[in-house]
Amino acid sequence: MLGLPRIHHRSRNVRLDTLVQLRWLAVFGQLAAVLVVHFGLEFDVPIWPCLVVIGLAALLNIALRVGFPQTQWLEPDRAAYLLGFDVAELAALLYLTGGLENPFSFLLLGPVLISATALPPRMTLLIGVFAVLCATVLIFVHYQLPWDSEETLELPEKYVVGVWLSILLAIGYIGVYTWQVAEEARQLSDALAATELVLAREQHLSQLDGLAAAAAHELATPLATITVVVREIERALEAGSPYAEDVKLLREQAQRCREILSKITELPTAEPFDRVPLSALIEEAVAPHRNFGVSLGMTLPPDRTDEPVGARNPAIRYGLGNLIENAVDFANTRVEIFAQWTAEEVSITISDDGPGFAPEVLDRIGAPYVTHRRPGPHEPGGEEDEDPVFGLGLGFFIAKTLLERSGAKLSLKNQALPQHGATVTVVWLRSEFERPLVAPPLERAAAVP
Repeated sequence: MLGLPRIHHRSRNVRLDTLVQLRWLAVFGQLAAVLVVHFGLEFDVPIWPCLVVIGLAALLNIALRVGFPQTQWLEPDRAAYLLGFDVAELAALLYLTGGLENPFSFLLLGPVLISATALPPRMTLLIGVFAVLCATVLIFVHYQLPWDSEETLELPEKYVVGVWLSILLAIGYIGVYTWQVAEEARQLSDALAATELVLAREQHLSQLDGLAAAAAHELATPLATITVVVREIERALEAGSPYAEDVKLLREQAQRCREILSKITELPTAEPFDRVPLSALIEEAVAPHRNFGVSLGMTLPPDRTDEPVGARNPAIRYGLGNLIENAVDFANTRVEIFAQWTAEEVSITISDDGPGFAPEVLDRIGAPYVTHRRPGPHEPGGEEDEDPVFGLGLGFFIAKTLLERSGAKLSLKNQALPQHGATVTVVWLRSEFERPLVAPPLERAAAVP
C-alpha cells in the first residue's frame, strides 16, 4: 500500500489585485458618504481634510497598480502592511468625523476580517491589536460628530465605551470565527488535493502491469529470432573456437530473458482482467498487511455462485487498504473482514479487537486533519500497555473520499460490550459496485486512433 503523499502547503499569500479592488470600493464608499453628509444633509464636515485622507488611499492604489502587475502575489507581511494602512486611513476619517460616535466606526472590522481569511494568525493578531488601539484613541481624541448646527448631539460616555467594547468583542469573536472557517476550507482543499494525488498514483501503478505485459508481447518476437540465430551460430562454430564460450553465454542470457518475459506476460492485459471478483479485490487490499503480528481473517458466504465482479478500481483498493491498515495498527491480536452480498447490495465489514474509537473522535471521523492520535501497539513508538486514541486524519479522509466516489457509503461504530474494538462497514449498491470503470477524459482521448 502506498504511503500518503507529502502535501506542500502553499504559503498564505494574497493577490495584490484583490486588495487594490477592495480599497477602491472603500475609497468610493467613503467619498460618497462624506459628500452626502456634507452637501446632501448639509452637516458641518471638515471636507478638505477628509478628501485628503481619501485621496491618500486612492494615490496608494494608483501607485500599486502602476508599480506592480495585476497578477502580483504579496507575502503575508507586505499584505499586513497594506491592511494596516487601511485601518489607519479609516481611523483618520473617524477622527475627523466624530470618533466612535460615528456609526461607521464598525468598519474597523473590515481589514481584520480580510486578514483572518487570508493571512497567518500572527498577522491577524497584530492587525486586530492595531485596530483596537486606534478605537481606544478615538474614544478620547476626535472632532465633533457632524450634526445639525441648530441642535447639539452629545452621546453619553457609557454609550461610547459600549461601542468600543462591542468593537473589541467583534474583532475578537468574528476574527476567530472567520479564521476558523477559512482554515477548515484550506485544510479541505489540501486534503482533496492529496486525494487526487493518491488516486492518480494508484491509477498509474495499476496501468504498469498492462504496460509491462504489452512490452513483453512486443519483445517476444525479436527475442525469439535472436535465440534462433544464436543457436545457428553456435552449431556453425568449430570445436575449440575462441568464440564458443561467448556464444554460449549469449544463448543462456537470451533464454533467461525469455523466462522473464514469460512471467511478465502472465500479468493482466486483456479486457476480462480489468474486472475482479469481490474476494480477489479484498485479498489485494489485505495482502500488504499480513505478517504484522496481527491475525487477518476473511469470511465469505459459503455460496459464491453469484459473487459480485467489479472493476479493478484503484480507488476501492486504496480505500479498503487504508481501512485495513488502521485496523491492524490498533488491533490487539486479530482483524476480521466479513463480506456479503445480495441482489441489491454489496458490503464489507472490517472489525478489530483494539480499543475502538475514542468518543471525542468518533463524531469527527471523516474530516481532514483530525490529529488526536497516538501510535497504536503495532505502530513504531507504540507500547502494548498504552491506551491509544483512535484518531484518524488525512489517511482516513482520503480513503473515505475515494470509496464514496466509487458509490460506497461508510458507517463506523464501536462494538457492543462486552466485546471491544472498532467496526467499519462499507456498503455499495450492487449496480454501483459492478459498474465498469470509466477512464479519465485524457486517457479516453488518447485511446482514440
